[in-house]
Amino acid sequence: MREDYLWDRSGPPDPDIERLERELASLRYRFVRPVPGARRSGRGAWLAMAAAVLLAAALLFRGSSAPAAATAWRMGNATVLEGQVLRTGDLGVTLEAEPVGRVELGPGSELRAATSRHLELRRGRLHAFIWAPPREFVVETASARAVDLGCQYTLDVDGAGNGLLRVETGWVAFQSQGHESFIPAGAVCPTRRRNGPGIPFYEDAPEALTGALAAYESGDDAALSRMLAAARPRDGLTLWHLLPRVPAAARGDVFDRFAQLVGVPRELRAAAVLGDAKTLDLCWNALNLEDTGWWRGWERPWR
Repeated sequence: MREDYLWDRSGPPDPDIERLERELASLRYRFVRPVPGARRSGRGAWLAMAAAVLLAAALLFRGSSAPAAATAWRMGNATVLEGQVLRTGDLGVTLEAEPVGRVELGPGSELRAATSRHLELRRGRLHAFIWAPPREFVVETASARAVDLGCQYTLDVDGAGNGLLRVETGWVAFQSQGHESFIPAGAVCPTRRRNGPGIPFYEDAPEALTGALAAYESGDDAALSRMLAAARPRDGLTLWHLLPRVPAAARGDVFDRFAQLVGVPRELRAAAVLGDAKTLDLCWNALNLEDTGWWRGWERPWR
């Protein structure tokens, strides 16, 4: 055992340790006592200069960071700032913005205020009553973007990012992952983290239709025929959204039932099955809801 030499050089030397000492001799630390008042030079001076530069940079960064801008939203007497995250406990809170509207957050909700007209609901329940012009107010979720088209609605989002939107007055446009859904008053629309916005349906739709729709969206292809059979003329809203989303082989059946219920010319069938946008717009107009020239304008970049 030669630990004594390794630790305090008191025992017999180890050949391998001696060899390493010779090879590393030029890197040996040599302490030089500083002379009082002497000027620093070499490596020590360079390190001191580097430390001063880093300190100055840190102070400059701290001083140049601008405070978060205020939004138009107020919670009681407090102003909500851009980027601020609000988390409710056992009780909900109410946000109001004079140029935008009123938003009520339910208990256990989490919301980020991106700007005065752009909110992010991470979980919980949001009830919005918006008087800003259509297309100006948007709520982001993990699975879809809800664009207000002049309305009042409730949006629920769970911890996984799945949600359900219920429109009370006006319209809401739901968009994500290449899918878009248009939900009028009295209708609801689910949204899922994996697939984005689903197929909207009226709250008074027959249970046979809503049950078949849920089964179809869960992967039961046979449920489509049951859904078509249960549809009423008012459920043309649901069939219109289904038409471009079902496999090409099934689009003819969807169009035929839509045309029977709503009353569109059979001459549109071939183009509708191919997903022609102008033809689908003509089919939408037959629902007597809002003309496509009005609601197409909701599409705009949101930041």
